[in-house]
Amino acid sequence: MKNRIIPVLSWILVAWICKIFLTSLYYKFTGHPDTVYIFTTIGNWLQAYVGENLGSLFSRYGAYLIGSFELLTSLVLLSPLVVWALRKLSPGLNLPRRATMHCSGGLMATAVMSGAVFFHLFSPLGVEVLHEGKGDGGSLFYAAVSILVSGIILFILNRKYRTSPE
Repeated sequence: MKNRIIPVLSWILVAWICKIFLTSLYYKFTGHPDTVYIFTTIGNWLQAYVGENLGSLFSRYGAYLIGSFELLTSLVLLSPLVVWALRKLSPGLNLPRRATMHCSGGLMATAVMSGAVFFHLFSPLGVEVLHEGKGDGGSLFYAAVSILVSGIILFILNRKYRTSPE
């Protein structure tokens, strides 16, 4: 029973993480005003701690960097679907297991959302992002926390099953 529950729970967490990451790519890659505001606010704050050049670079390119990492994380988390299809076509292939990819993707999601949560809590960005007189009610912060927790759970669920057959 446990061998069936873990993959199902794992895929539910993957679906949530990928939904959030993939739907946010449009905002990060198109220079949406809200995204520009968020990364400029963080970049300006960073200038006092890491220098003007790095802070300025983060303001200009941070959304692309973070968006690319979230896309990569989503691809890692969804890759077991491709691996499953390849195994059906060529059973002898030595490919990574679902648990290995979900464990790695969970760590990746945890890493990127640790940064997001940190900046919401310790930079001028705040828990509720206020831009052009409108607040988001904390939705970005709560989404980041939910992915942070989901990534940790995904890692814990799959770490001991990385090498066992599925």
